[in-house]
Amino acid sequence: MRRLLLALAMVLFAANLALAADKEMRLFIWSEYMPEEFVPTFEERTGIKVRVDYYESMEEMIAKLQAGGVSQYDVIVPSDYVMPTLINLDLLAEIDHAKVPNLKNLAPKFVSPVYDPGNKFSAAYQWGTLGMMYKKDKVPGDPPSWAVMFDETKQVGPFVLIDSVREMLGSALCYMGKDVNTTDPADLKALADMMLKVKKSPYFQGFEVGTGARSKVVAGAAVAAIVYNGDGLRAVAEDPTSGFANPAEGAVMWVDSLCIPKKAPNPEAAHRFIDYVLEAKAGAVLSNWTQYPTPNAAAMEFITPEDRENPAIYPPAEYMDKLQLLRDLGKDNRIYDELWTMIKTR
Repeated sequence: MRRLLLALAMVLFAANLALAADKEMRLFIWSEYMPEEFVPTFEERTGIKVRVDYYESMEEMIAKLQAGGVSQYDVIVPSDYVMPTLINLDLLAEIDHAKVPNLKNLAPKFVSPVYDPGNKFSAAYQWGTLGMMYKKDKVPGDPPSWAVMFDETKQVGPFVLIDSVREMLGSALCYMGKDVNTTDPADLKALADMMLKVKKSPYFQGFEVGTGARSKVVAGAAVAAIVYNGDGLRAVAEDPTSGFANPAEGAVMWVDSLCIPKKAPNPEAAHRFIDYVLEAKAGAVLSNWTQYPTPNAAAMEFITPEDRENPAIYPPAEYMDKLQLLRDLGKDNRIYDELWTMIKTR
């Protein structure tokens, strides 16, 4: 009888562990990328507990997935240009569209994107630009020019660049009037020469990732920095001496998406979370806080009017042509990696 009771207890214990796992979802996401009440609202509505871990770069996220995170997390939020890499490495599970009915809310430009035809592995979370945060009394122009960083004759004070290979070099290529995905040797030589010259400037304050650059502008330690538009605008709201703009020459555009790792422990909860994010009102709550533009067409009617009219969030049609999307370059990615290593070490 004791053996029977012990066996029964072990079965019940295992069942309780499985039930607990079903009630928990693990999210791996950029820091400062959702309002404080966003996850608790989902937990309250579904009874699913969410554990959140944060990363500060795509390189960090991919390294964590390859080190075992692919079986630890249920939802991740990668950027568009790393999607082909994640797919080719077989790190993503296919999304069951039947379990995400709110996919219908995505605006047409985010349906079947070039990096994920048919939205097989992803659903857009937020999109935006990589622009310039600056001190309004120091940096001229409306909008200002990238020249205050990339042209030594136009620099007006300390500046901070972003510590992200493709996004940093893409911003420099925008200033140069070049394709951000160029592999032309002449373009890349000119890019390298310019970046090495920028690094030698007495105003160069280094490369920063995350929110460090915007903090330096707010503190007055820098007059300009390359930051994501939502990060910059949230800081500007608290610091009227600073501004944010998409520079005159154009900027890198990005799309971050919701994805499910290949070996996610709780894919059912992952699908429910993705569907929740894509609800019209939830999508608006998210973008009204992040101040990134929403990819959710149904959410637009709930977006704050001031944000809808802000060109730094929703660029006018004529500026959209100046935005460039980074592409995965396959074997040619190494060209940018080698160029970046040379720039960083010299």
